[in-house]
Amino acid sequence: MHDLILSPHFRLSEFTRSATASARHINNCPDAAQTDNLRALCQHVLEPLRQHVGQPVVIASGYRCPALNAAVGGAPGSQHLRGEAADIRIPDLATGRAWMRWMARLPIDQLILERATPSSPTCWIHVSFSRTHNRHQVIGQLVKQKKPRAIPKK
Repeated sequence: MHDLILSPHFRLSEFTRSATASARHINNCPDAAQTDNLRALCQHVLEPLRQHVGQPVVIASGYRCPALNAAVGGAPGSQHLRGEAADIRIPDLATGRAWMRWMARLPIDQLILERATPSSPTCWIHVSFSRTHNRHQVIGQLVKQKKPRAIPKK
C-alpha cells in the first residue's frame, strides 16, 4: 500500500499505526473524508509546529476506527474517529508546555496536555483541528484514566 504524503513531514502511516490494532487484527484505515481531515490537521497545525521546533513531531495516536477507539478506551465521540485529532509525544513536560503555548496561536479546535495517571511521568499533547468550526479550547492538564471498553460487534 502506498504511504500517502499528508504534508512535507507527515505521512498517513504515522496516523494509522497502532500496536493495539496489530495485536487485535483491527483494520485501522481511514476513508477519503477522514484522510482529508488528517491532511488539514497536518497543514494547519502539525506542519507549522514541526517547522517551528525544527525537529520531528512524533504521532502517538492519530486516526482510530471505531473498533480501535473502543479497544484503547477512547471517548465515543472522539475526534480521532473523524481524523481530526492526534496525540503527539513530547520529550518532557517543559517542552510540552512550550509547544502548547506556541500552538495556542494556531487555528486549533482543542489543545490538551494529558497524562495517563496523576503520578505518571509520561505526558502527551492532544491536538485537534476541524475544517468546519474550531473552538480554540486549551486545557492545561488533563489526567486520563483509560478503561478499555468492549470492541463493538460489526
